Amino acid sequence: MKAAKFLAAVATIVAGLHSAPALAEQYRLGLITPPPHQWSKSAESLAKKIKDATEGRVDISIFPSGQLGSEAQMLQQLQTGAIDFAFLTLGEFANRDPNYGVFLAPYIVKDAAGAQKLLKGKVAEKLVAGLDKFALKGFGWGMAGMREIVMRGKVASAADLSGKKVRTVPFAQELFFWQQLGAAPTPMPLPALYDAFANGQVDGMQIDFEGTWNSKYYEHAGTILASNHMMFPMIAVGSARKWQGISESDRAVVEKLMAEELDAIVGAYSSIDNDYLEKLKSTDVPVVAADRAFFSAAVDAWYAEWRKKTPLLIELEAEAGAL
Repeated sequence: MKAAKFLAAVATIVAGLHSAPALAEQYRLGLITPPPHQWSKSAESLAKKIKDATEGRVDISIFPSGQLGSEAQMLQQLQTGAIDFAFLTLGEFANRDPNYGVFLAPYIVKDAAGAQKLLKGKVAEKLVAGLDKFALKGFGWGMAGMREIVMRGKVASAADLSGKKVRTVPFAQELFFWQQLGAAPTPMPLPALYDAFANGQVDGMQIDFEGTWNSKYYEHAGTILASNHMMFPMIAVGSARKWQGISESDRAVVEKLMAEELDAIVGAYSSIDNDYLEKLKSTDVPVVAADRAFFSAAVDAWYAEWRKKTPLLIELEAEAGAL
């Protein structure tokens, strides 16, 4: 009798274990942008949608402002499985495989709407598919605003940029562009930029309108060049090692919601760029339009160099020409 009761109790416990919901797993997503930035806001929204859709099984905490380290450090952590997801700029990929820098081609598109189309093209798909060589799961492309230029002094021509220390990100393609202008490209972490600009450690920056307004860089600016001279893609990735530990059904949910959120990020930037441009025009800082002709010699030199180094650029130019 006692044995029968014991077996019945065991059976009840086992049945309960099978019927209980899977335990939630805590994941981390890192990015370098501050909380007010669209990437950070979208990451928070995405995390909530994924948690709800997986009934809490995939619970992602968001770490903005480089809290998990620099992009180089986050990439390393992703590869080892120490962190799970990230929104990364092109730098760490382009410095390992120059093909990932083709989207930094100056004036490859004229605005965010053109960038949205190009980031859905065959070159974009090819590069996402190639992320497995970095031990990553690629989800797709996002972007920030088109690149503009914010300088401490007055800028009337490209010659006024010569000799200036301009904060950039450490992309070989971006550094090369500034070197052709005779400037001194100066990579530094985004969180350090405000103080560096305020105290004159750098003379200016390549940035977007959103960052210029939200981080108040315009407070120390003498000129804002509305140039739209480069797009600034982001790649959403996951640790290939940790990705395999998520159930197949939950992976499908994450992929679907990630694709939708990335598309929403890219689609939002036409209005984001325009909205922040209007805000900046309300300040005392002159906003000066600058087109390809403004930088003509530097742009031509850039293409001559990078067509040789990255033949994929020619394919991208063909796509852009067909838009």
